[in-house]
Amino acid sequence: MTMSQPVIVIITIIAYFGLLMAISWFASRGSDNSTFFTGKRQTPWPIVAFAMIGAAISGVTFISVPGMVATKGYAYLQMVLGFIVGYFVIAFLLVPMFYRRNLISIYGYLEERFGRNTYRAGAWFFFVSKMLGAAVRFFVVCAVLQLLVFSPLHIPFIFNVIVTIALIWLYTVQGGVKTLIWTDTLKSFCLIMSVVLCIYFVATNLGFSFGEMTSAIADHPGTRMFFFDNPKESTYFWKQFLAGVFMAIATNGLDQDMMQRNLACRDTGQSQKNMIVSGIVQFFVIALFLMLGTLLLIFLQSKGEALPEKTDDIFGMVAAHPDIPVVVLILFVLGLIAAAYSAAGSALTSLTTSFTVDILGAHRSGDEARLTRTRKAVHMGMSALMGLVIIAFYYLSNQDAISAVYTLASYTYGPILGLFVYGMFFKRPVHDRWVPLVCVAAPALSWCTQYALHRWFGYETGFELLIMNALYTMVGLFCLSIGAPARTALTQADAPHE
Repeated sequence: MTMSQPVIVIITIIAYFGLLMAISWFASRGSDNSTFFTGKRQTPWPIVAFAMIGAAISGVTFISVPGMVATKGYAYLQMVLGFIVGYFVIAFLLVPMFYRRNLISIYGYLEERFGRNTYRAGAWFFFVSKMLGAAVRFFVVCAVLQLLVFSPLHIPFIFNVIVTIALIWLYTVQGGVKTLIWTDTLKSFCLIMSVVLCIYFVATNLGFSFGEMTSAIADHPGTRMFFFDNPKESTYFWKQFLAGVFMAIATNGLDQDMMQRNLACRDTGQSQKNMIVSGIVQFFVIALFLMLGTLLLIFLQSKGEALPEKTDDIFGMVAAHPDIPVVVLILFVLGLIAAAYSAAGSALTSLTTSFTVDILGAHRSGDEARLTRTRKAVHMGMSALMGLVIIAFYYLSNQDAISAVYTLASYTYGPILGLFVYGMFFKRPVHDRWVPLVCVAAPALSWCTQYALHRWFGYETGFELLIMNALYTMVGLFCLSIGAPARTALTQADAPHE
């Protein structure tokens, strides 16, 4: 790697961050706590829908999905098909419920339905889920920047994390969700432009016309999409598809981060349009990433290059290859930081919202100035904690990042999914004080079940672990319903008709 490459990367980051700050300043003018938490629910749905395309694509997607082709082909699209079904469920089941209640945090529903302990349990599980998931996503980006910029300049990884987290904090501290929607719009544009142009330049370097490129991709052995032959494999279609349905519901519909954006639309109908359109478009964007991954493998094979030990490194390896035009490196960095800054910024905003509202209950005081001070202090604390978790992942990581993200989500979002499904479809009250114990026991039982299935039957548990986790939670809630006193008339309002 030449010394000019770190300079190119730094200039690209500075230019993008300057544009990001300009958008942040414009979007956050006249902002207050309502703007930070909900965007005042005034954003047109097409803007939110386009922004959601980028919001669903993190730096992990940008790095890890092209590399997945080397080991799993296009199996990930089976899961993305499930995402689309999950988005329809969110649009027509969850969105109307959240709008009717006019919630700042979606976990306020759990307090209405079950009680304060369940509410806190859901909020804490979201907090852990989002902190770990966001840290894994941002860790991947920091690791790539370390390779391209900081290591050649002999700058330690810790400084890399401090600088990038500080930049994220700077552009999200004031505007909150309103800023995120507009910066996600920029992110969506940069991501789509980056992947399309990278496909063009790599194909041109290989001497392919458009027809030759499509033929080469179609003929490549790594483009298999559907896997129906072995139910024990993690790539089996129905395991991936069903896991995608429930993963979308859990990580989008029951995630404060993603729902903050969706609830920024003016009303239920606009939010539903946003969910459906963004879900369908996401399939085609992910397909573009996989097509790019196939071209990257063809390029490395044509150059006689061995694949890197970690498939996450394939995209960066080709982008920095001396035979590839420098514009590909610029596009790679642009797409990477666009995904990273937006994902980390939205995570910090949602973590700040959930911790301030759900865990501290600061909004209950009615003192706007005090709420602002608390929110800003929490925002600073979340930034510092995320930096520490990223550094920990740097020393502990040993699998491809997208698998790590979904494995963590399967454990931590499972109890949240179980709480909402039980609350919405069953009228039975529960002993609220014991719900946190059930939420902790469910992931532990899921891990034991996963281990036993692998040890005794050779069954590889994939992302369906999320479903297992939610079912254990629901069984626990049924047990807690024995002898539980009825709460209030609110329970009747939470019946399945919602």
